[in-house]
Amino acid sequence: MFRLLGSALVAGALLIIPLGMSTHFSDQALAEATQKADQGEKAKTTKSTKSTKKKKRELTEGQKSARQRQRQCGQEWREAKKAGKVQKGMTWPKYWSACNSRLKGKGA
Repeated sequence: MFRLLGSALVAGALLIIPLGMSTHFSDQALAEATQKADQGEKAKTTKSTKSTKKKKRELTEGQKSARQRQRQCGQEWREAKKAGKVQKGMTWPKYWSACNSRLKGKGA
């Protein structure tokens, strides 16, 4: 009895689910088409719209000093690379790590 009832429920679900999905997708396609048409009309009627920009938060003191150290290390890296004073196998991330530690130790 339970087996018959369970199989009837599964069969019913297999018939109903695809029908519900097809109406969902057709409704979604209709909504997208309507939205595109509305956007086209709005573009014709208005020349431009100004978007409100979110104000960015100010950098913390730690972030400001980290950026300053990165700029200074970058300048040193470019000068050393140009002069050929960079050790073999040295990459920017390795140089940045060493330079950053050195400048933090100085308090710069």
